[in-house]
Amino acid sequence: MKTHLRITREMLVNVRIDLARPHAFAHERVGFITCKFGSIDPSGVVILAQSYYPVADEDYIRDPRYGALIGSDAFRKAFQVAYNNNIGLFHIHMHPHQGVPRPSRIDLLETARFVPDFFNVRPALLHGALVLSRDSLSGRVWTSAHMPPKPITHITIVGAPIETLGYRR
Repeated sequence: MKTHLRITREMLVNVRIDLARPHAFAHERVGFITCKFGSIDPSGVVILAQSYYPVADEDYIRDPRYGALIGSDAFRKAFQVAYNNNIGLFHIHMHPHQGVPRPSRIDLLETARFVPDFFNVRPALLHGALVLSRDSLSGRVWTSAHMPPKPITHITIVGAPIETLGYRR
């Protein structure tokens, strides 16, 4: 399945600014991107980033094992947005380096635990996880709660200049 993420440059800049803000105890910040979807060919989907929702300071949990750990209130708030607006949810965070980011081992384990829960709210939509770097991004998309994620294969940053990050595995 070909998956094509489209996100505006303005949104990407604003998300990076928010995720770079320091937190009282968390070593990184996280948020959620809401998305709509469309078909691009018989076996493909376009993921259209709509809005960014940062996790509130009070919804982080102090735990030294993680760069950031968020509690059930953060997920409940994101689920409510998805329920009210019929949109997909993508968890997002940033790795502070240049180049294409890859999810860490903890990212892979934890997203495999919580992203399938997004289907409890919007079972007919796609959901996923995105990782930003200072100059790029990558992501994975789940087509159901019971299937493993697939990589987002194409990414387009819309805005002057338009940037296509090309095929990803």
